[in-house]
Parts: sequence; C-alpha cells; structure tokens
Amino acid sequence: MCRLFGFRSVIESQVHHSLMHAENALMVQSERHPDGWGVGYYVAGAPHIIKSSETALTDTLFRRVSGIVSSETVIAHIRKATQGQLTIINTHPFQYGSWVFAHNGNIANFGERKDCIRKLIAPRLQRFILGDTDSEMFFYLLLTHIARRAELHRPGCDIDAVADAARDTIDDIVSITGPFHLKTDGPPHETYLTFLLTNGSTMLAHQGGKDLYYSTYKTLCSQRDVCPSFSEECENKSKTGFVNHLIFSSEPLQGENIWHQMRPGQMVGVDWRMRLRVYNDRIIGPQEDLAMLSPQAHS
Repeated sequence: MCRLFGFRSVIESQVHHSLMHAENALMVQSERHPDGWGVGYYVAGAPHIIKSSETALTDTLFRRVSGIVSSETVIAHIRKATQGQLTIINTHPFQYGSWVFAHNGNIANFGERKDCIRKLIAPRLQRFILGDTDSEMFFYLLLTHIARRAELHRPGCDIDAVADAARDTIDDIVSITGPFHLKTDGPPHETYLTFLLTNGSTMLAHQGGKDLYYSTYKTLCSQRDVCPSFSEECENKSKTGFVNHLIFSSEPLQGENIWHQMRPGQMVGVDWRMRLRVYNDRIIGPQEDLAMLSPQAHS
C-alpha cells in the first residue's frame, strides 16, 4: 500500500535526506508505490500542502519540494491507490484548517460501507469531503470526534483528547467493517488503519495493521556541538518524558536514529510541549485474538 513519513521537532529541520537519499527514503519507495505523493509542512504555524498524482521517483517537483522544506512539523506520503481515482484531490495528505492527515491502509468494501461511515461525520464537516477515497472520509470522521472534545481551530489541542478521539474513530470503523488486519503483508482488500495526524504542534500516529516505526533519539547527533537545542534526550531515551524530536516512518531510515517498531493498536504522539505519549492500552500481540479489536472488547 502507501508509505508514510512524519516528524515533530523543537527546531526547524530539513527533510531532504529522509525523503530523497536514505536507504528507505520515500522517493526510493515510490518505485513500488507510484500513484502520487504529497508533502505537508508548516510555516509560522500555517500548513502548506504540495501534492502531485505523478510518481515521486520521476517527478522533478518532488525533488524541488524535498530540497526546500525546512520545518518543525512535516507529514509526507506516497500513494499506492486502493480506493479512488488517481487524481490530486485523492492524494494525501489531506488538510482541514490546521489539521493534516495521511493514511496507509484501506477500509474493506468501502463502496458498500461509505454511506454508513459518512452518516457518522458531523454535517458541518461533510461538505469539505471533495474526493472519493476511504482515507479522506476516515480523516473527517476523526475530526468529528476531535471536535467533540476540543475546538478544532485552536492552536493547541490536548494529546490525550486526540488519542481518545482516535479510539472512538477506530471503534466506529471496526464496528462497520470488522477488526483491522494485523499483518502488514496481508491481503490489500482488508481493513488497515495506520495513520499520521497533526495540527502543527500536536502529532499522533496509530499502527493499524501496516508497519510504522518511530524514533526519539540518536546514537550520536552530528549537530551536538552546534545545535542550541541539544540535550541529553537527543542521544538517550528520555528520562523526563519530553523529547526534542519525534520521527515516524513506514520503514527505519538509515543513519543515526534509533528506531522502535510500533505494534498493532499502539498509538504514539507528542503535545505542543513535545511531551511524549505512548498509548499501549489497545496493543495487540501475535497470540491475541482479532476480536479484541472490536469496540465491545474495550467498553
């Protein structure tokens, strides 16, 4: 399916190497995921989205964008389509206000179930759904649940509230489609709900069956002697609960970062203060039954 990359950092960082030259960089992966690409980044708190329906590997715009993007918050996505036409409007990431979202996955039998899902979305948000993908509808259902807990257009948003909204969104979808599939190499028509979401300050990721890794520190930071924000947390697991950067990727990227593989059902995120939150309450292991992902199992 698709591939994801995202990060939050206390300083503006360039993404050129991660998107272009790392061993598992998105541009390299686009050879197997050729149905478009998108990069969302923030300037002065405002999201900027650049998308194309071309293959990133051969798209000169992708090279140009990757070279200029420097931001504290970035989400990037390359698409292998499962639902919807190959158009820019169906290309990730999707945006509403300050919120940016990218999905690696699928909603099983979406054509038969999209009306049921759409009815769960707040009417005031439904009119902003412009494409015909399951991912965009997933995004607006998630926004619906966030809006029940916080004002969508406020700069800050409590990370626990966003995580609660994500749980309710996933419950809604699995109540309609059944549990999401646990194996990343499973049949493409199954349900997978791996995603990245941010409003520029808060960022949350969910491992919904498709592989996702995260990193918060390095073996040795090459900028340790010149970076004004360098701290012990840059090269070690945080003892304070706060981190200087949080990176997500569908595959570990080569280099200095220490990567941790997320398990199905796990969520990881940071709030506006860069306080790290790891939600293991729904973590699903190899020996656990798929039925544990049903809403009834967590009521």
